[in-house]
Amino acid sequence: RLRALNRLQVILQHLKMSKQTDSTAEVLLEKKGGAGIITLNRPKALNALNLSMIQQIYPQIKKWEQDPETFLIIIKGTGGKAFCAGGDIRAITEAGKVGDKMSQDFFRGEYRLNNAIGTCKKPYVALIDGITMGGGVGVSVHGHFRVATEKTVFAMPETAIGLFPDVGGGYFLPRLSGKIGYYLGLTGCRLKGRDVLKVGIATHFVESEKLPALEKDLIALKSPSKEKIADLLNSYHMKCTIDQDKEFVLDEHMEKINSLFSGNSMEEIVKKLKQDGSPFAMKQLETINKMSPTSLKLTLRQLREGASMNLQEVLQMEYRLSQACMKGHDFYEGVRAVLIDKDQSPKWKPAALEEVSDEFVDNCFKPLGNDDLKL
Repeated sequence: RLRALNRLQVILQHLKMSKQTDSTAEVLLEKKGGAGIITLNRPKALNALNLSMIQQIYPQIKKWEQDPETFLIIIKGTGGKAFCAGGDIRAITEAGKVGDKMSQDFFRGEYRLNNAIGTCKKPYVALIDGITMGGGVGVSVHGHFRVATEKTVFAMPETAIGLFPDVGGGYFLPRLSGKIGYYLGLTGCRLKGRDVLKVGIATHFVESEKLPALEKDLIALKSPSKEKIADLLNSYHMKCTIDQDKEFVLDEHMEKINSLFSGNSMEEIVKKLKQDGSPFAMKQLETINKMSPTSLKLTLRQLREGASMNLQEVLQMEYRLSQACMKGHDFYEGVRAVLIDKDQSPKWKPAALEEVSDEFVDNCFKPLGNDDLKL
């Protein structure tokens, strides 16, 4: 009897442990009604995506896509501050420094996940409440529905850390109206709340505190079609009056953005900004001068080429660029300056746009043979 009791204690202890590890799991994957729900659960890290989260989410989406009992997929974040602030940049940096293959696996896994979302046959609803940047944009923007709230903060700030607006940025940014996507990708400009809807990143705008009710209603839908889901989201969207009459923050600058960011090269864009001389242009010039010159050149070409590619071609191109950045100097220096030492004064190499040769840029876009991303 004692042995049985001991065994019971061991089992109970084990159950308790599995419960604990469950609530501390970095990503929660559960099925409620006809909905598959993905919850990014690293609130202290602002739900930044790491490799193990990516490796759990990808197969689950593929499984739900094939499951006749799953009608929609919902993705959200915990903690109230962020939906997902990006990828786990620190881990990638550490891996890249020592030539660990994680710096390949991470981007490969992340871009495959972005593609799975972009091609998902089941309606995919992202509740982008709070900070949504970089990798967080990647797991939301390619889905059918993106619900922003008054707490949403969107940005693609990669040029400030020696990277480029990846996760399919080469696909969605040049498809925004006018040259606004180029402006967002090159300057890392942040958009908040309803502006995220107005720029075309979000499809709906709902009050943050109404999200639990919206989620409940989505789960309760009987065999929901894309139309039914759209109708439900629209009804919430129509009822939301927060900042309803506020003008789009970039409205007054749209004309300038479209003309200034239409240059064929970074040098031309800089020249246009200098010639324009308005306070807005000068502010953009100041921002651009802080960014990695290499990143700026890679980004401009990425967006120009991505404009006429499909999502798969874009992700393939971006994988090549990610590996070029892993081999370079600026990414590690940018992460050091912005995230580690936080001195905000990176020493870029090369330090000027003129020093980043076309030949160098061309090389970054070259196919990687067997190492290319396969989708």
